[in-house]
Formats: sequence, structure tokens, C-alpha cells
Amino acid sequence: MSDTGNIEKRIKRYVLGKTRSFFVSTLPGIEQLCFDELTRIGLAMADTKISKGGIAFSGRVHDCYLANLKLRTANRILMRLTTFTASNFRQLEKKLSDLPWELYLHKDADCTLNITSKRSRLIHTNAIAERFKNSLENRLKPLVNAAEKNHDSPVSLSQQIFVRAENDQFTVSLDSSGELLHKRGLKSQGGKAPVRETIAAAILALAGYQPGEPLIDPMCGTGTFSLEAAMITNNIPAGWYRNFAFMDWPGFKPSRWKHIRQDAEKQITPVSEPNIFASDIDPDNCRALNQVLRKNNLSDTINVFSANFFDLRPQNINRDMKGLLPGKHQGLIVLNPPYGRRLEKKDSIDNMFTEICKKLKKDFTGWKAALLVPDKHLLKKIPFKATPHDFFHGGLNITLVTGKIG
Repeated sequence: MSDTGNIEKRIKRYVLGKTRSFFVSTLPGIEQLCFDELTRIGLAMADTKISKGGIAFSGRVHDCYLANLKLRTANRILMRLTTFTASNFRQLEKKLSDLPWELYLHKDADCTLNITSKRSRLIHTNAIAERFKNSLENRLKPLVNAAEKNHDSPVSLSQQIFVRAENDQFTVSLDSSGELLHKRGLKSQGGKAPVRETIAAAILALAGYQPGEPLIDPMCGTGTFSLEAAMITNNIPAGWYRNFAFMDWPGFKPSRWKHIRQDAEKQITPVSEPNIFASDIDPDNCRALNQVLRKNNLSDTINVFSANFFDLRPQNINRDMKGLLPGKHQGLIVLNPPYGRRLEKKDSIDNMFTEICKKLKKDFTGWKAALLVPDKHLLKKIPFKATPHDFFHGGLNITLVTGKIG
């Protein structure tokens, strides 16, 4: 096994000094939105490829840092380690013996293996996992990394390895994100049917939400839409409040990461008065959301109050707040009505949705709308010209409709 100094040189040469291949995992159906994000942050390169469920791109390791920090619609970002062909376990063991795990993992890393096999002669995932565990142990056990000894902060050493075998070809990837990227680090509480932050970001983009325009979130629950809009309005990166798995890699460069965050911090533009209005019929939800706002210095962006949506009129919301001028400004109203576990009976869902549509037509004419529809048969009730977008959310196939209420 190479000595410590040689390992550091190899990390610089083969991990940090080379262009690497990455895969951004997304919710199916929003790959183009994520690609557009990559383009805006300067990472969509000539060899970028969109496929179902994600985007492949090439870049340096610090580009992976930036993508994790800024992408709002990504689920996780994988760094490709190797691809090879193996049709029997002897071949698999030989290929794995050559994989330099020590360049990517600390010797005490707690590795979780995620293995899938399709149309391959090696179909037993437990047996495949056993070979990978042996490979990891053989390469890492004798190792003492100087990078680990000199690590500035305690490492969690929890890493995920993804292995996909298809037609006897293996693709081995290391997760750079850690927890799924929808976990922004803003809040800990969850609602009965929470929309993931990545889905909320996609919905806001599809609805044409612009930073700073009025937004009403009248069934806010835990406030996912409002918080996501607040981060967009203030230009706060999606991953600003959290850590990532790449921070525990042997080749992680804290100085580079600090520089990336400093550049991002210069672009944050705090607002001085609320333009996002979150309400919920449950006062406990409102209290919990206000706690999140105070903790993360977002109270100047979002105004929270308890109200029944059906009693709400935009011209009566905070008449003294300059962020929403009665009768002069429209913006976006975003709604995730009760359905599924929150409202079990079909008749109740239909009646609720009918009343919501009537309310939108009566009091929100001229506003843009983003409305989650739990069943396609309800689309005929939409009282304005709307564009449908299909999602899989909370174990249900649902449809988002966007449009302007006329």
C-alpha cells in the first residue's frame, strides 16, 4: 500500500487535478429545469447529457461543491468513480482490487452500499455487496490518511456508494451530497403531506415566479413554498444552511469551499420588507414557521398569519405592508390543497377543490396560480387556462397546473 505522502499526491493528481464525471439526480419530469440551473451557475458544458431522472456533466471536484450548494431542483449529486464489465464474480473481484478507494474515502468511513442489477449475469445484490465490502476493507484497513489526521473538524465518516449493474456493465459512484438535497437545513418539523423543497422549487419555476414579486401561500402548512420563495428572493443558495458528504472526503479542500461560500455570500441580497405572505388555518403551523423565520433571519421576507383561505382576500392582506399594494399589484398564489392522508373521502376532495376554484376565480383574478391537483378528473373544474405538469408526490400521482387566473 502506498505511503501517506504518496496518497496525497495521488489525490491531487487523480481526484482534484482531473476532470471528473458527475450525475445530478432529479425528479423525473424536471430534468430540463435542473439543466437550466446548471447553465446559470456556469456548469452546463458541451458534454452535458440529459436523461430520464437526471443530468450527466463533467467538471472538477470543486464544481461538484458549487452544484451541491446552488442547485434547487437536484435530489443528489454522484461522482462517478469507475465503470467496468464483469460477467462473473472472479472478474468482479479483479476489477474491484484495482479500485483505489483510499483516494476517495477515509479509512474509518461508514459506507452504505446501494446496489441495483438489471439484465446482468450477476444478479444477486447481496453477493455483489459482499465483494464490494471486501474490496473496501482490503484497501482502507491498513491506511492512515494524513488528510484525516489533519482534518480541521470532526468527520461524520458516513458515505454512500451507488453501484448499478446493467448488461454486465458496472457503474460505481460516490454520493457527494449526503442527506438528500431537499433537506435545506432550515426546518426540522414536517407536515402531514409535505411537499419536498426540490419539488417546491420546481413548481415555483414552472409558475414563473420572479424574485421579489408578491407571493401568497394560503395553505402553507410547514411553509415549504414560502421558505423556498424567500431563499430565491434573497438569492440564498439552496444548500446554504447545511453540510455535505464531500466535506468528509480525503481530498476535500476547506479553503476552496470557503472561497465558494464567500462568493455566494456576496450575491445574497436581503429584502427589507415582506413580499411573501404565508397563512394557515392551523395556528400551530404558523407559530412553528415563525420560529424558523426568526432562527434564519427571514422574518423581513415572509409575513405569517393564521387565516382560513376562504376568508382571505388579497386586498385585505396587511394593508400597511408595502410589499403588497391593494388593487395595484398581482403576483403568484400557490396552493397545495388537502388530499390523500389529509382528506380521505373522494367527495370531500371534489367539494373542497370546487370551492377552491370558485374562490380563485372570485378574488384572485389577474394573479398567476400554481395549484396541485390530486386527481386528473378535477382538471375540468379549473376556471382559467392552465398548463398541466405531472408529478409523483407523497405516493400519489398528482398534477400541477399553472396559469393566469382570468
